[in-house]
Amino acid sequence: MESILQSKNLVQRAYWLIRLRWMAIAGLATATFIANEILNVSLPVRYLYRMSVILIFYNFLLYDLMRYVTWKGRTTTPAAINRIITFQITADWIILTIILHFSGGIENPFYLYFVFHTILTGVLLSKVQSYIQATLAIVLFGALVFLEYLQVIPHYVLTGFLEGVNYRDELYIFGTFFVFSTTIYAVAYLTASISEQLRQQQKELEETNTQLQKKDNLKNEYVLRLTHDIKSHLAAIQSCLDVVNDQLVGSLNDKQIDLIERARRRTGKCLNFISALLKLTRMKLTGQLDMEYFPVRNVLFNSLATVERTAKEKEISISHQIGEGVDEIYGEPVLVEETLTNILFNAAKYTPEHGKIEVNIKDENEGVLIEVKDNGIGIPQQDLGRIFEEFFRAENARKIEKDGTGLGLSFARQVVERHKGSIWAGNNPEGGSTFSIRLPKRPY
Repeated sequence: MESILQSKNLVQRAYWLIRLRWMAIAGLATATFIANEILNVSLPVRYLYRMSVILIFYNFLLYDLMRYVTWKGRTTTPAAINRIITFQITADWIILTIILHFSGGIENPFYLYFVFHTILTGVLLSKVQSYIQATLAIVLFGALVFLEYLQVIPHYVLTGFLEGVNYRDELYIFGTFFVFSTTIYAVAYLTASISEQLRQQQKELEETNTQLQKKDNLKNEYVLRLTHDIKSHLAAIQSCLDVVNDQLVGSLNDKQIDLIERARRRTGKCLNFISALLKLTRMKLTGQLDMEYFPVRNVLFNSLATVERTAKEKEISISHQIGEGVDEIYGEPVLVEETLTNILFNAAKYTPEHGKIEVNIKDENEGVLIEVKDNGIGIPQQDLGRIFEEFFRAENARKIEKDGTGLGLSFARQVVERHKGSIWAGNNPEGGSTFSIRLPKRPY
């Protein structure tokens, strides 16, 4: 896992370097044009523009190389990506030295751009590699300066810009080279040290996160085993209570019937709680869904049929509307149906008698929007941000039903997020609340 994370980080750095180079190419072409056409600085523009074109092709080749080594999630070792980054930086030093040669050499203050690249090197590479690259930069700059001084290679004078600077002035050359070299090493040391500390902290955070994930999985496995055993015992107790309640083992008086019925209700609530906890825990542990294309209207009709009895008992009217273009979506139909059923049950539970519930499904091109609107008790403003948390229940909901699990909406959020969708709730101006679910139509 660590090597995979490291590879991903290095790949991102390699692409980042390529993106920065596009800005450098644009800067080179722009600076050449301004210096020659506006400031009237004498430059061998044909060479500088050629370098810009070479850089463009070079950057495209590097981009294609990165696309090739990472094509369709292909696993690439950190060492391979690191070699590509090192090659890029080394080639950049050489290209920067050539550009500097054609634009005045030591007379051009843009040699300070070596410092910026030294910073990039410290960020992208290890401390040892940063020192090696810093040494390479110093060697290249020194070779350029001294070869021009010895007239082994021609010097291009920046006529019209800093003409008083003598590229053959020994004191100036040695002084500039000394300051340049010490600056490059100092920048390399500082940047590499800071980057190394940050990378170490990142590594520690990743290891801590991995440990937390393992502990969370252990906790979930424990909860899964425990709740499964409790559910089995509760199911057995409920079966016995059903037998006694049906008076199959003897008649009961009214008081006994009342006590048995209370025990059955309590056992049923416990079973519902355990079932919800089991579903939520299984989803957290596996993280896998059996996805397929299915009609949204079928899910809606099944959910409405499940809630119909509860709504009739309170004489709540339920209406629905399905927009044009709504057909199939991609997901796990059973979980989506259960999510919608939970929200409808909540709406029926917290809507007073003779109330109403509206369900609207709208087409949104890439997805569908499901809205469940009621004229019930609403949600206190201070609780809106927490209603999808595990075991949390709004204050007004607790007053109506004291024995709720606080897991239904948490389960709904988990399901929707696993489908790469979104879920939210809000209060209606005329009273009640609206729960909204947005689900994608196609695989994500």
